Amino acid sequence: MGVIRSVDAVDCGGNSECMELEKEISKLSEEVSARSAANEKNAGEMRALQAKVRSLQAQIGQAESELIKLEDNLKSREESAVVQYKVLSVKTREFYKNLRGRSILSFLFSSLEAGEISRDLAYRSQSQDQDRQIILQISREIIEIEGDKLDLEERKVYLSSLSGQLDKQAKFLEGEVAGVSKYIGSLEGKIAALSTKQQSIIGQRLASLNLPTSLGAGLYCTDDRNLDPGFSSAFAFYTFGIPHRVGMNQYGAYGRAKVGQSAEVILQAYFQNFQFKEGFEGRNVVVDSEERSDGSKIPNEHGQVWNSESMNVEEYLKHLYEMPSDWDSKALEAQAIAARSYALYEMDAKGFVYPSQRDQVIKKEFNATSWVAAVLSTKGKIMVQNDKPIKAWYSSTDGGYTFTSSDVWGGDRSWTKRLRDVSGDVDGFSDLISKSYDKESPCFYAAQGWRNEYGKSAWLKSSEVADLVNVLLLAEADSSSADHLYQTDKPHPYGGEVWNEDKVRQELRNKNITPFNNVSSVSIAADFGVGKTTNVSISGDGGSKSFSGDEFRNYFNLRAPANIQIVGSLFNIEKK
Repeated sequence: MGVIRSVDAVDCGGNSECMELEKEISKLSEEVSARSAANEKNAGEMRALQAKVRSLQAQIGQAESELIKLEDNLKSREESAVVQYKVLSVKTREFYKNLRGRSILSFLFSSLEAGEISRDLAYRSQSQDQDRQIILQISREIIEIEGDKLDLEERKVYLSSLSGQLDKQAKFLEGEVAGVSKYIGSLEGKIAALSTKQQSIIGQRLASLNLPTSLGAGLYCTDDRNLDPGFSSAFAFYTFGIPHRVGMNQYGAYGRAKVGQSAEVILQAYFQNFQFKEGFEGRNVVVDSEERSDGSKIPNEHGQVWNSESMNVEEYLKHLYEMPSDWDSKALEAQAIAARSYALYEMDAKGFVYPSQRDQVIKKEFNATSWVAAVLSTKGKIMVQNDKPIKAWYSSTDGGYTFTSSDVWGGDRSWTKRLRDVSGDVDGFSDLISKSYDKESPCFYAAQGWRNEYGKSAWLKSSEVADLVNVLLLAEADSSSADHLYQTDKPHPYGGEVWNEDKVRQELRNKNITPFNNVSSVSIAADFGVGKTTNVSISGDGGSKSFSGDEFRNYFNLRAPANIQIVGSLFNIEKK
């Protein structure tokens, strides 16, 4: 469906600035689409003209070749005609000379008999006719060759003229195509810039789910399969992992350490294009809390504030609270190396680090002795690329898959990588759940969001899923309707009209599309190579419909009630 984009109004919540950006992106996207279609038509015409020019140039070349052959043939025939003409002239002159020298009476009174005289005369007459025919034949051939030569020359002139005209048109279209392509590129650049800003606003709404980027702030995911919403049939959409899924998977490191992997092996699983390097224990770190608009400091997750406090990097790490201290020592050592690398990268980049999830969570107090031991055993050791510290991102739970920085935020960091973080082959969701290294995380497989009612869960009624399907069908049939398809339990984000379930169904009927009132089943198809839901198939009283995973997720996040969201590219359906 062309009406759905990768960054959608779906995630703007009630933020008016985000919605204005969304409208601008939509406008630019429509212009890109229109100009791209026109440009493709021009490009097609240009390619057709270029093909015609090439064909005409080939014909011109063939004509020139034929002209050379004709000129050679004409020259040969002319030379032959000259020789035959000279021979014939001699013969004719001799014939008439003899004829004038001997009158017919001399034949009559000659000693030749009458029969011989007749034969001689007949022979002379026949010879004269043959010579005359030869002359006529040579003349005709010369005239034909001259005519062919003239036609070919005229054809060559015509083809050259036509080729020049078509070449001029092709070059004009080539310039038009190049110009429009450049303009489309500039539009796409504007869209990308707007999308980057919009993603920042979207991130603020996502933060309302209290999804930690690392273990430092604790985990709040619950398994809604254990909650009773008080109705059935009930559907919930479960995401694998939580943002941001870049770099080291902390629960994955825990799982890898439990099967005997060393800190170095763990980090080599999650990063690439780097080397380990020691000797950085002498570096200092400056810790500074974020400021509010009034200049006051914002406390971190532990209610503490730092004011540009400088300390040795090894001392800094002893205050770090990013991984449970009772985990396996190899996981703790991997965390220490990653955290040290991250801190020194940020010092080089901006000259300080935040004491919160914005960078890394620390406390005024030292962490447990097991964590301090991991810091000491990896003293001064970091990951580098070109002898510089890498920004060694990490997150609590990646749901079996990690991604590159460009996949998630844009901007390539060559040390990040895509990884299926499992211990064997994966042919389905059950394999992924049993084989992922981070399977013990409470956020590995969880529904995100809740309502005050229905057991404070993310379960949806059959009629609510039916409404989601209807919204998708309507958006597909009429892209202009998207402005009315926000969640019905909140006001329109920027003052428009939100169409409720009945209105959406009526709009579908007006377009001769059968709406859904209830859904009986939902099935999911996924690409387990890259970790992405590819298709959502839904059956109910309106028939059976299928949507791409991205399409369904975008409109789910637009329409679903409260703050219920699908927060990743890989998700599944649960029913009770």
